[in-house]
Amino acid sequence: MKILVLHGPNLNLFGRREPHIYGTTTLAEINARLQALAGELDVRLETLQSNHEGALIDFLHAHIDDAQGALVNPAGLTQHGVPLHDAIKAMPFPVIEVHMSNIAAREPWRAHSIISPAVRGTVQGLGPQSYLAALRALVQLVNDGRR
Repeated sequence: MKILVLHGPNLNLFGRREPHIYGTTTLAEINARLQALAGELDVRLETLQSNHEGALIDFLHAHIDDAQGALVNPAGLTQHGVPLHDAIKAMPFPVIEVHMSNIAAREPWRAHSIISPAVRGTVQGLGPQSYLAALRALVQLVNDGRR
């Protein structure tokens, strides 16, 4: 089973950017934890971090026929990423939205996600554990044959 992991704009700065919100765990550490869990779950991950919405969309399109699911942390595209929303809706596999922080508990403008209506579910507010919980849930959804 192949699962995609998409990290949006500025997430390459995890560990340095606003550690009081996102903690000190780096993106490399998050990806390593995901890879370790993927090994336990017998799944293969393809990961991408990009500061460009088009690159994230191209990655989804490139794997439309060979992936079984995706985790997406849209970061700053959460509130305004209409093209990313549309690309997610076009995928034939389940997608889970991931956020390290609880976006509903932050600035009012962050609380609304344009991505949420396009995904199967959202995991947020658990720091790096958000990614791990989302991966476990996604693999279970795929194994159960649900979208």
